[in-house]
Amino acid sequence: MTKAAKKTEPKLTETLYEMIRTPVITEKATMGSQYNQVTFRVPVGANKAIIKDAVEAVFKVKVTKVNTSTQLGKTKMFKGTKAYRSDSKKAIVTLAEGQTIDVATGV
Repeated sequence: MTKAAKKTEPKLTETLYEMIRTPVITEKATMGSQYNQVTFRVPVGANKAIIKDAVEAVFKVKVTKVNTSTQLGKTKMFKGTKAYRSDSKKAIVTLAEGQTIDVATGV
């Protein structure tokens, strides 16, 4: 006899809150709302499974897909000294049909 694996809701922890830093509010990111997509800045070490769990736990929505993009930091010159901008990563989260997140209020 096999029991059907029951998907449990991820437990809301401080680690999941740290995975979603800020929403990206740009013209390109807001155009994704017509496709049920929301864009967030995330830590560089975050993977898609953790991002999905974090969005589902924090916003109580169903996530169907997560795409990530990593931007490497630039080398800049400040007063004749080389300096490096830090790397950044963003996640484009696609929500299930009928699900929404209002990034202005976080609901």
